[in-house]
Amino acid sequence: MKFVIIILLFLPQLIFGQKSRADSLDSGKSVEDSVMYAHLKQRMNKSRIGRKVYGALFRDVYNSNAQKTEISKLETNPFEQYDGKVIGKITIKRLEIFGPSVNDTTRKGNKIEHFASKTFHYNTRERVVRQSLLLFKEGDHLNPQTLKDNERLLRANTIIHDARILVIERKDAAWMVDILILIQDVWSINFDVSASGLNNFVFGVEDRNFQGRGHSFLNKVSWRAEDPYQKFGFRSIYTIPYIGRSFISGQIKAIDERDLTQFAAKINRPFLTAETRNAGSFELGYIKIREYKRLIINKIDSSLVYQVGSFYSDIWYGHSFIIDALNRNKRVILAVRRSSFDHTKRPEVRADTNKIYWNRTTWLGSIGYSNRNYRRDILVYGFGRTEDVPVGNLFSLTFGTENTEFGNRNYAGIQFAKGKYLPKNQGYFYVLANAGSYLKQKEIQQGTIGLQSFYFSKLMKLGKSHGRQFVNLGFTYGLNRDALDYLNISGSDGILGVNSEGLRGDKRLTLGFESVLFSHKSIIGFRVAYFAFANFGMVSLKGNSLIDSKLYQGYGIGFRLRNENLTINTFQIRLGYYPNIPDISSVFRFAFDGSQPLRLRDFDISAPSIVPLR
Repeated sequence: MKFVIIILLFLPQLIFGQKSRADSLDSGKSVEDSVMYAHLKQRMNKSRIGRKVYGALFRDVYNSNAQKTEISKLETNPFEQYDGKVIGKITIKRLEIFGPSVNDTTRKGNKIEHFASKTFHYNTRERVVRQSLLLFKEGDHLNPQTLKDNERLLRANTIIHDARILVIERKDAAWMVDILILIQDVWSINFDVSASGLNNFVFGVEDRNFQGRGHSFLNKVSWRAEDPYQKFGFRSIYTIPYIGRSFISGQIKAIDERDLTQFAAKINRPFLTAETRNAGSFELGYIKIREYKRLIINKIDSSLVYQVGSFYSDIWYGHSFIIDALNRNKRVILAVRRSSFDHTKRPEVRADTNKIYWNRTTWLGSIGYSNRNYRRDILVYGFGRTEDVPVGNLFSLTFGTENTEFGNRNYAGIQFAKGKYLPKNQGYFYVLANAGSYLKQKEIQQGTIGLQSFYFSKLMKLGKSHGRQFVNLGFTYGLNRDALDYLNISGSDGILGVNSEGLRGDKRLTLGFESVLFSHKSIIGFRVAYFAFANFGMVSLKGNSLIDSKLYQGYGIGFRLRNENLTINTFQIRLGYYPNIPDISSVFRFAFDGSQPLRLRDFDISAPSIVPLR
C-alpha cells in the first residue's frame, strides 16, 4: 500500500514525461550537461569562495574518473588543514527534499517535486539544527574530529537524508573561517495501510519530523473483528531526538495490540562520539507480551500460547576516560546498570524452571576499552547516500549480581569486537565474540557462547552498475538453558524468508551469502538493487548434538526498491526455494515486504548487558 501511495504521488511525472535527473553514480553524462557545468565552473571560478564551493560540490558528479577517486578519498578528514582556527559565521542551507542534493545544490526538481517539497513537508527548522544537532558554535576553535563526527551524526539522524559541512576561508582574516552546512531532509510522513475488508484493517501515520522540530510522532490503529484474542488495537509513540544541546533523547509510548501491550517513558544519552564523556538512560514502564512457543511434552511437539506481563525499570550510567592524548578515539569506559522485573503474568516458575520469568533485580558493572573511528563509503546498505562504516575494536568485561525470588546469583561476561577494511581494498571484515553466564553455587545457569562475523567485498563496477558480495557467519551455544528459553534461525537470524518453529534450539551454526547488484537505473526516484542469496543453518535442541542436526537450506533471488529521500521502508520482492524446511506449506515462497535499512554495529560501549541467546 505504501508503494501505491508513492507511485500516485509521482504519477504525473510518468504521464507528462519530465526529464529524469542525472544519476550521481552514473559515469556517463550527456554533452549538454558537460557544457552547462563547464560554463558554471567558469562563472564560479571568478571568486575564491565560488571556486571553493564548486570544488566541494561538483568534483564527484561530473568528472568521468571521479567516482573511483572520491571513494578512495572518502575516509580522509577534510578539516585537518583548519585545525585551531576560530569559527566565524555558521550558515545553514536547507535543501528541498526532491531535486537538489548536497553534492549538487543547483539541480532543480520538476514542478510536482517542488510542489510536494513546499506543500507537504516541513524542513527541519534552522533553530533546531543550531540548538540540538551541532557539536560546535560560532567562536569555537575548529576541531577537525568534532566536525567530522558532527557530519556523521547529521547523516545518521533518521530525519536527514544527507549532510555536508564545508569550511570557507576568509580573505580578510586568515585565523578565522566560516562554516557552511548543507542539509537535505527525507520525506517525513509515512503511511502504514493494509486491509482485507471493513472487519480487518490497519491504518497508521508517522511524521518523523513533526512540524520541522525533529520530533517523531507515530499513531496507528487496527481492527480485527474475528480475532479471538483482541479486536481493537492502537499504538502511539512520541520521540524527541535531542533536548536542547544536551543530546538527551526522550520517548513516551502507549501500545495496546494483540501481542504487545506497553506503556513506558524513557530518556537516553548514548556515547554519540568518542569525545562524549558521559552517557546513560532511564526507562520505566509496564509491558505484556503474548508468547507463541513450542515444547516437547510426552514426546509430542506441542504449541503453547501464554502472556508474560511485568512492571520494569532500567537505569544505567557510563563515563569515558581518555587514555591517549594523541589519539582521542581510544577510551576506557566504566559503567553501572540496575534493572528490575516484577511479573504480573507468567507461566509456572520454580527454582530450576523458567528462569527467564523470575522476578529479579540485577546490578551489573562493566569496564571496557574502545577505539572507534569511521570511514565513509557508499552502496553498502544504502542506495547511494553517504554511509559511515565503523572501524576499530572494543574489549569489555561485565560482572554483577542478581537478586531473585529463588535467591542470589552472580553474573560474568566478556566481549571482543573488531572491524576493519582489509589491505589492498579487499573489502570490510567484522567479528564479534562474546560469552557470559550466571553462576550459582559453582553451577552455570543460562550461559551463552557466541561468535558473529560479517564481510562485504569492495565495490565492483559492472558496466554502469555496481556490485558487492556479503557473507555472514554465526555461531551460538547455549549452556543450561530451560525448555522455553531457545533461539530460532528463521528469517534474518539464519534462513531468510521463512518462519518455522521447527528451526529452534539452544545452539546454532548459520552461514549466509548474498550478491547485490546496485543498478544505475531508477523508477520514479526509486533506486533498484537486484540480489541473490543462499542460506545454510544447523540448529539443535538441548541434549542433541549440533553436528548431527540437519543442514537446512534456502536459496532465492529478488530485488529491492528504495528512495533515499523518503522515510518509508525499503520495498523487497523475493522468490525463495527451501528444500527441507519443516512446517512450511510449500518449498517455494514468494514475498513482498518492507524493511528498514540495516546499520553496521558500532564500537561504542554502552549499558552493561547480559549476552543474549540468539
